[in-house]
Amino acid sequence: METLVRRWRAAAHAAGAPDTEALARAGEALVTRWQEPQRHYHTVAHLTAVLDVVDAYAGHADRPDLVRLAAWCHDAVYDPRATGDANERDSAALAGTLLTTLGIPAGAVTEVRRLVLLTAGHAVAADDRDGALLCDADLAVLGSDPQRYDDYAARVRREYAHVPEPAFRAGRARVLAGLLALPALFRLPAPATRWEAPARANLARELATLRSVG
Repeated sequence: METLVRRWRAAAHAAGAPDTEALARAGEALVTRWQEPQRHYHTVAHLTAVLDVVDAYAGHADRPDLVRLAAWCHDAVYDPRATGDANERDSAALAGTLLTTLGIPAGAVTEVRRLVLLTAGHAVAADDRDGALLCDADLAVLGSDPQRYDDYAARVRREYAHVPEPAFRAGRARVLAGLLALPALFRLPAPATRWEAPARANLARELATLRSVG
């Protein structure tokens, strides 16, 4: 937790927050959220992976500090029983309240909220460099090797263990089809080169499996 909280403090301070003990406590509270028992994929491991991608490609962003804060907040509220984009909207609202309380300027808070909301559908405008970086980082797991991708998919299924199998297959198939319908899963040049083809192959393979069952 200590290393993660240091990363949080650095990002928030770069965005304008005074580096106080309150800032550290806010980071600790966020880490606790990412450790909630209903999470099996949307965990600290996912948060760390997203932050690592943001750090690796930070030079492509206009405000990488705000992208990092959005990464911290994008699944801060995560209830598998929520419908639609409720988790993203609630996470954006949490970000707004938290970052304002910590003294981050209003314009930066508004931008972080906007970025968090983008993760509901991952549709990013061509000139949105910060949105591209956040969404590429959030979807990076899709371009993993097949074994890691299958582990990701299994963890998502565990988060939705309360959903009967037929309903889960139908809902998951809609999500995968929506991702495959995007003009591009990855927008930044290096992630697109590395991950676009493997991601589409993984998504198509899982979708075919879901549709072949039953």
